[in-house]
Amino acid sequence: MNIQIVCVGKLKEKYLVQGIAEYSKRLAPYVKLTVHEVPDEKAPENMSDAEMRQVQEKEGDKIMSHIKPDTHVVALAIGGQLWSSEDLAAHMDKLGTYGTSTIAYVIGGSNGLSEAVLSRAQSKLSFGRMTLPHQLMRLVLVEQIYRAVKINRGEPYHK
Repeated sequence: MNIQIVCVGKLKEKYLVQGIAEYSKRLAPYVKLTVHEVPDEKAPENMSDAEMRQVQEKEGDKIMSHIKPDTHVVALAIGGQLWSSEDLAAHMDKLGTYGTSTIAYVIGGSNGLSEAVLSRAQSKLSFGRMTLPHQLMRLVLVEQIYRAVKINRGEPYHK
C-alpha cells in the first residue's frame, strides 16, 4: 500500500522531523510512505473571509497537484469524523482489501482546507475538537498510521 501525506508548510522543528523520521522508518517494511510539503501562502494576520478563501484555494491547488485521480483522499478537518485507532486501521484495511493502493491524508495550513480539497476527499477525519498545530498533526498522523498497520497485522505496538 502507498500512503501519501500531503501537507501545507515545511517542518522546521527538529523534534518533529526526528519523530516523523522514526515512525517512517518503522513503517518502511509495511507501506510506502511519501510526504509532499506544499508551500504555505503568505497571508496578513487579519484577513477578510474572501482573502482567507483565496489563500485556501491557492494552497488547495498545490495540494491537488499531488493527488492522482485513483487516490483515496482523507482530509484532516475539525468537522470530520472521530475515529479510534481501530477505526483507522479498519478503514485502511478495507481500502487495501478492495483494491485501493494509494491513500492520501491531507493536512491543510493554518487557514484550513479549500472547498475543492474537502469536496475531493472521500473521508474527513478529525483528531478531536482541540486545535493542534498542523506541523504537530503531521507527527500524530504518522504515529497513528503506524499504529493502524500494527493493529491490522496483529502485531504488538512497540512504544
